[in-house]
Amino acid sequence: MSATVVHSLWTTAAADRVATIPAPKIEYAQLSPVLIVLGAAVLGILIEAFVPRKGRYHTQLFLSLVALAASFAAVVALAADGYGTTRKHIAAMGAIAVDGPALFLQGTILLASVVAVFTFAERGLDPQSHGKRVDSFAAQPASVPGSDSEKAAVRAGFTTTEVFPLALFAVAGMLVFPAANDLLTLFIALEVFSLPLYLLCALARRKRLLSQEAAVKYFLLGSFSSAFLLFGIALLYGYAGSVSYARIAEVVDGTVQNVSPALADTMGNDALLLIGGAMVLMGLLFKVGAVPFHMWTPDVYQGAPTPVTGFMAAATKVAAFGALLRLLYVVLPGLRWDWRPVMWGVVIVTMLGGAIVAITQTDIKRLLAYSSIAHAGFILAGVIAGTADGISSVLFYLAAYSFVTIGAFAVVTLVRDAGGEATHLSKWAGLGRRSPLVAAVFAVYLLAFAGIPLTSGFSGKFAVFKAAAESGAGALVVVGVIASAIAAFFYIRVIVLMFFSEPKPEGPTVAVPSPLTMTAIAVGVLVTLVLGVAPQYFLDLAGQAGVFVR
Repeated sequence: MSATVVHSLWTTAAADRVATIPAPKIEYAQLSPVLIVLGAAVLGILIEAFVPRKGRYHTQLFLSLVALAASFAAVVALAADGYGTTRKHIAAMGAIAVDGPALFLQGTILLASVVAVFTFAERGLDPQSHGKRVDSFAAQPASVPGSDSEKAAVRAGFTTTEVFPLALFAVAGMLVFPAANDLLTLFIALEVFSLPLYLLCALARRKRLLSQEAAVKYFLLGSFSSAFLLFGIALLYGYAGSVSYARIAEVVDGTVQNVSPALADTMGNDALLLIGGAMVLMGLLFKVGAVPFHMWTPDVYQGAPTPVTGFMAAATKVAAFGALLRLLYVVLPGLRWDWRPVMWGVVIVTMLGGAIVAITQTDIKRLLAYSSIAHAGFILAGVIAGTADGISSVLFYLAAYSFVTIGAFAVVTLVRDAGGEATHLSKWAGLGRRSPLVAAVFAVYLLAFAGIPLTSGFSGKFAVFKAAAESGAGALVVVGVIASAIAAFFYIRVIVLMFFSEPKPEGPTVAVPSPLTMTAIAVGVLVTLVLGVAPQYFLDLAGQAGVFVR
């Protein structure tokens, strides 16, 4: 009898409790860019399970491009409805910010991802294998390199179409990362886009052991950085009693209302705040490839399949800088005097370290990797500015840089010898005489990286350095100009090597790509020239988008 009474008390208490739990309020329309890409990624996995092998490639390619285009259309629709300016707000129960920087960065990531998917789908560069066209990815990644099962997969003409849903999952995580409005959402988004990238790095068709080594290095170092980030989140939660950006900012500023006794105890503990903030910052600086958290960059860029390198170099940087901006401008503006001197040091060693070490490189992919480290330093100069102009200049630079990067890596896939891509610089000697068009296109990209006028690189650097100088960081701009001059040396050295050296008789050939890679390269050149010759409209767009919701 007593058991029955206890049971009825339990059910009555549970019923009362259920009645008081509020239903979550999710603004699905405002989260649609992320939901579209996630839905397509899940659909892509089902396609792998149920569609016959010979139909998967075209189905996956079509689905990926449609999903990314639809997601971009959703971003444009949200911006047109004023969600980037007058109607910006916090959605999904405080987890996601819908504001100008989030929408601008999401649009950039989606457009860069469309171009990257074109390079993923390229099947005209390698010679046909057993009568079937092949792509850059391993025939059967689960098999041991050189094993009988791998040889059987190559003979059967298998292709790894799982790369498309993996890329979509990575894109979905990248869309959430710069829009995350609490630390847990930030961490989940980081893992959602990092795990597919670890896998994609290991899938190269040629040089599979180098590719797998790159993936293991990226995974291990990425795990360390995730651990630092998570530990930093725990310390910030201990300090502020919340993972919400707004709440942490209020506690840091001292404007928080309703202070509980427990919070009053931890609020006075600046060690929790400073160490926690530094650890979260370390996790984000790892993702942007800033010195001294850059060790993974050259090895991973060199070992990963080149289409993946281009995608990762462009889209990951955009997402990570978006998250970094939101952390420094929304969560920790009250700590500006603490983080700014540290960031000064990081910016200086990143700009100079990337530029100086790049001079010694003999592999074109490693050279571009150290170049990307130097560019991370230039972008960080805009982050340090701490002004609206600083935010808009960083947004513009990221948009310009992402297309140049994907285009440059797409060109690298075209220069080939018997072993696949010819990435050693000595192989590029005389390329301008062997294939003038490809060399000229690559020269345009290198001039953009160097920041030569009439390219997007010059517009971006000028905007970032101007914002930094106006905020009182003139010394930083001087170091940036010196680093740019050092960087220009190795970019121009490659141009001289291509056009003013004798081609070697046993030198590489330039493969004729399909329209997919041609489109990716053409889009890169077009964006580079348009943003260089007439950047004002896009600078204004970035300026309008440069206000965070708090």
